[in-house]
Amino acid sequence: MVLALLFALGVANFAVHKAVLESEHPMLDVLPGLFRRGGGRMSLLFEFVVLLSAMIMTENGWPGAAVLYAFYSLFNLVAGWLVLDERI
Repeated sequence: MVLALLFALGVANFAVHKAVLESEHPMLDVLPGLFRRGGGRMSLLFEFVVLLSAMIMTENGWPGAAVLYAFYSLFNLVAGWLVLDERI
């Protein structure tokens, strides 16, 4: 059940991440070129690695990884909302 929740949070993170990348917000200009090239593929790969790591650690008996990923997701979703709503 926890893995399904992590997966759902991961889908939400990917959706917000991609929306922020496509928003062309001026803040994105300060990102290193590696993360901006190819439509942000490297930053999406990083997002995948974080999700996969959290899922593997949770499955191997580290429930704290799920809690940390939930906080990470909350932060991402709030930050994405602030960028997409042009509050920052």
